Amino acid sequence: MAQPPVLLKDMKLMDVKLGQLGSWLAMRDFTPGGILGAIRRGHSRYYNKYINVRKGGLGGLSMVLAGYVILSYMWSYSHIKHDRRRKYH
Repeated sequence: MAQPPVLLKDMKLMDVKLGQLGSWLAMRDFTPGGILGAIRRGHSRYYNKYINVRKGGLGGLSMVLAGYVILSYMWSYSHIKHDRRRKYH
């Protein structure tokens, strides 16, 4: 027996086809409450998967550190870009 088709609004982003992406995005909740709920869900998924585990490791914390390094590089890129072609002699 075949599975019944999943509604577009219930699909995950990775399951949406490229042609359906516009209509899938139109069904999302972009109100401040919806965005805050998405951030809370993402935080709880991350916390339960990488931080709140029985045998924890450095995986979750190293991902946060790598994110911080990339973000700080992006913030200071304009300053680094101007120093790139400067001659020091």
